[in-house]
Amino acid sequence: YSSPGLCQSVAMFPPAGHLLSLLLVIDAGGTVPSPQGVPQGCYAAEEAGERTFRCSQAGLSAVPTSIPNDTRKLYLDANRLVSVPAGAFRHLPVLEELDLSHNILAHLSGAAFQGLAGTLRRLDLSANQLASVPVEAFVGLKIQANLSANPWRCDCALQEVLRRVRLAPGTGTGIVCGPGARPDLVGQEFLPLVGEEELCGTGRGGARRSTDVALLVTMGGWLVLVVAYLAHYVWQNRDKTRRPLKRAPVLPVRSEDSSTLSTMV
Repeated sequence: YSSPGLCQSVAMFPPAGHLLSLLLVIDAGGTVPSPQGVPQGCYAAEEAGERTFRCSQAGLSAVPTSIPNDTRKLYLDANRLVSVPAGAFRHLPVLEELDLSHNILAHLSGAAFQGLAGTLRRLDLSANQLASVPVEAFVGLKIQANLSANPWRCDCALQEVLRRVRLAPGTGTGIVCGPGARPDLVGQEFLPLVGEEELCGTGRGGARRSTDVALLVTMGGWLVLVVAYLAHYVWQNRDKTRRPLKRAPVLPVRSEDSSTLSTMV
């Protein structure tokens, strides 16, 4: 049986596929489907008045390219990111905070944070697989960084990075030398070892230190030669002053000359 009123009522209901999607959304706790182009599990929000983009635990294996360019806080933690390529965030001119913690990062490009020198303030790289990082990646950045819980090689590059960044409070003790470090340093905290010159090889920091040492050795050698010469000179003069002076021989005066002289007078 059918009637025009019944047909109109049935037509007002959404298709079965849309109804199923709506039920799934309600069952998931009322989450809103992601906008077009935004990876599954990511969303934009206002947090404390700042534009935030969260992709935590979204299963990402690469840095997404659809991050809104007005993002100030970006959370890419707890994913499967292996590397950060050059210019990955250069389209984010106002980014202040970047969380890359709890990934499997093993490589950072020297230009990974290109374009963020004037804005980035906080960077979290903790709990990754970083053994070393290029110093170039941190040039120009004025950031507070968390570098803990990585298998650091404890090389000169890390030492130079620590000179350029401020460590987040309480994270310094978590910077520990990993399996790639010198055998006697494995498992030790890095900060107490920073002053040891043997941590640097022939790389950037080691070359500078080698040059300084060579210069000091050269100057020391010249100083020793000068002191030796002065000592020798003083010793020679001392010997000369101790020798008795030779008296001039006294010539005998002839009697004839004396008589002649008396007559003339």
